[in-house]
This record gives sequence, structure tokens and C-alpha cells, in this order.
Amino acid sequence: MKILIIEDELNLQDAIKKSLEKESYMVETADDFDSAYQKLSIYEYDCILLDIMLPNGSGLDLLKELKENKKPENVIIISAKSSLDDKVKGLELGADDYLTKPFHIAELNARVKAVLRRNKLEGKNTIEFKNICLDLEERLFYVSHQSIALNRKEFDILKYFLLNKNRLVTRTALAEYVWGDHIDQADNYDFIYSQIKNIRKKLKDAEAHIEVQAVYGIGYKLVEI
Repeated sequence: MKILIIEDELNLQDAIKKSLEKESYMVETADDFDSAYQKLSIYEYDCILLDIMLPNGSGLDLLKELKENKKPENVIIISAKSSLDDKVKGLELGADDYLTKPFHIAELNARVKAVLRRNKLEGKNTIEFKNICLDLEERLFYVSHQSIALNRKEFDILKYFLLNKNRLVTRTALAEYVWGDHIDQADNYDFIYSQIKNIRKKLKDAEAHIEVQAVYGIGYKLVEI
């Protein structure tokens, strides 16, 4: 899952980032309104951790923009503003949760998991399709109840495909989701081809009832077979 932290307190931002990365999330950050707005305009995220009081603007304006553009991101407000009016306003604008500073990082992690599970996975910790099962909590993959080893990137790629099954996934969207900000440093998509080649082989060898099809010149689509 890909998460954006919009927080100008750099020590807190770094602590949250490190904690979420330990949970194997792809994490990006923004320190002010302008950089956050730019990222939200270009990329998509599974969850956004949003501070209200930002340099150059308000986090609530970012939230309003997201919802007006019908972007699907889940939003958890993390703010020092603890008044009932602020909470109500944030939730009315479409936030999924509101956490008042100071808070324990463990509680934030739990709320992130709860929001993603509720909104992305219908309350479950697994993704099941045909004869495969992806356990997001333990980061394990099963085909017909047999465990299949995946490296970290293979797991993240397969998860993205399963969340978008039967949909066209462009190479750019896949690269941005799995590699985040670091994709700007890549000269080509050879690293994606290599990972997908490995995934295809593992699915075929395990006799999975799904496959990753190439859509020439555009990207890929995960379909049942």
C-alpha cells in the first residue's frame, strides 16, 4: 500500500515514515501545502495522513480538493487541533478518521490498517481470487493453499494487480505505486519487466488460475484463466 504523509513537523514526519516502512508500506512525504498539492495532483495513494496546519495553506483545503475531484484516497487527519468543531469539519469534508496530537505511533499504525482494511479490503486482511490468497498481514502468498515465495517487490506488484484485477494497469502507474518517488531516477522500465517475468513464472509453475497479460505498448492486466 502507498501512503503519503503531509506533515511539517519533520521529526514527527520521520518517526511516522520509519514506523510505516517497517510495516512494508511505500511511504512518501510532503512538508507544506504546495508540495502536497503537487503530489496529490500527480499521484494516487491508498492512504493520506494529513496535518491541518501547514506552511502556505490549510490541510482542509487539500481534503476539499480531493473530494471535489472524487479521488479515492483514504484520509486520516493528524492535527494538534482537538476542538469538536475541527473534528466535525474534517469528517464532514470526507476524512475517514481524525487523530489528535500527541498520539502514539502504534495507534496511528492501527488506524491506518483499520481504514485500509475497511475501505479497500471490505474488512479483511487477505485478498482472495480464484485459487490464490494474498495475506497482507503476514505478507504471504498461497496458491491452492500452498505457500509460494515472493520477494518484497513481487508481493507489492501482485497486490496492486489484485486490487485492480481485470483493469488495465499502465507501466507508469505500476512503477509509481511500487517504487514511489524513486521512479524519477529510473532511465527505463526494465526493472518492472524483470519482476513481472518472475511473477508470471511463479503463477504458471504453481498452476494459479490467474495470469498477468501484457497489453502491448501500454501495460498489463491481471485476469482469471
